[in-house]
Amino acid sequence: MHKSPDPNTILTSLNGQSLPLKGWVTSFHLLLVVLDPFTHESSWIVKTAGRILGNFSDADCRVGWVVGGTADETEHFLGPWSTDYLTFTDPDFTFIKHIGMTETPGIIHINQAPELIASAQGWNPEEWQKVVSGVADLMHWSKPAIREIGDPTQYRGAPLSLGEATSIVTGSLSPGCGKCSACRAGVSEKCQET
Repeated sequence: MHKSPDPNTILTSLNGQSLPLKGWVTSFHLLLVVLDPFTHESSWIVKTAGRILGNFSDADCRVGWVVGGTADETEHFLGPWSTDYLTFTDPDFTFIKHIGMTETPGIIHINQAPELIASAQGWNPEEWQKVVSGVADLMHWSKPAIREIGDPTQYRGAPLSLGEATSIVTGSLSPGCGKCSACRAGVSEKCQET
């Protein structure tokens, strides 16, 4: 069950700036995609999530990533996406666990209170659409199209690895389409689309 985070929970950006959550939401809501760099499920959604976040980059909210890894792991996993939006590192999964996430990928919307307004786990386009539609309504902004051509098919998220995996999955640079049954099973070398 997802819950509002403690406003004093420290979030550290990729550039090393650490502030309590309440410091990150003084002027703007947060729309964050939650990822675990040790799971294929998180890597499959990076490109789609980047497109969704891009829709809100000029809106009156902050958009970005929360990655359950160190700065190096986050940069390695997200590649160029790590500098396109606000990126938080959460190597101990403290924040991710605090909001009640049990699997990734996910998307969360936090207001200025700071309270968790909406969230979704796994890649369920309808649930993600509800989250981003709520943000769009509050920001008086356009709603992004969810389920565009090239987006992965719906899939359940992976349980949090809590950083215990031995290798990072390369995010948007991983081979395979991320949509076919072989890619979703983690054997992208047998990809049916490439």
